[in-house]
Amino acid sequence: MSGFQQGLFLYIIIILSAIIHEYAHGWMAYREGDPTAKYAGRLTLNPIVHMELFGTVLLPLALLLTTNMFFGYAKPVPINPNNFKDQRRGLILTSAAGPLSNLLIAVILGMVIRFFPGLTISPLIAYIVFINIWLALFNLLPVPPLDGSKLLFGLASGRAGRAVDFLQGTGSWLGIVVALLLAFTFLPALSNIIFKLIIGSGFSF
Repeated sequence: MSGFQQGLFLYIIIILSAIIHEYAHGWMAYREGDPTAKYAGRLTLNPIVHMELFGTVLLPLALLLTTNMFFGYAKPVPINPNNFKDQRRGLILTSAAGPLSNLLIAVILGMVIRFFPGLTISPLIAYIVFINIWLALFNLLPVPPLDGSKLLFGLASGRAGRAVDFLQGTGSWLGIVVALLLAFTFLPALSNIIFKLIIGSGFSF
């Protein structure tokens, strides 16, 4: 696979995985009593409704073509925590649903490799597994505006909750900078450890 083909494959997999991630948020929110995503037409796996011109198309493709790096995102699903039957439970489950959907993809496809390692497409499947592990870990980082910060807010209470609430309001740009530094330094190694646990140590790209 050429560098361009690999970059295009990476783009498609990350965008599709991000769309499943956002759908999972909307689905869980709906189960917890918030129909906002459904009314906005976002409770669907149709990629078009989850795509954003800059974050899903222009930015990632420009980076791939010029730097061979990738950063992009799907349009966040709208959530209104005030509609949750239990606000604390709803916030925790809805925040966790996105990263858990990526881990579920990784585990299911990882089992395919573990039990059928000789498949011709195993390297491509393994790539999808690794990407989804990385996406799950990235979104679980406890910095705004990522899911990990919302999950932490839901789990925290009292003074801890107020501290997390303050961090939520300090501006998402700082959180993104911190998250990106961690994403390209610490997360690849941790992702590889989890990758080996899922598919077994006998497989390599």
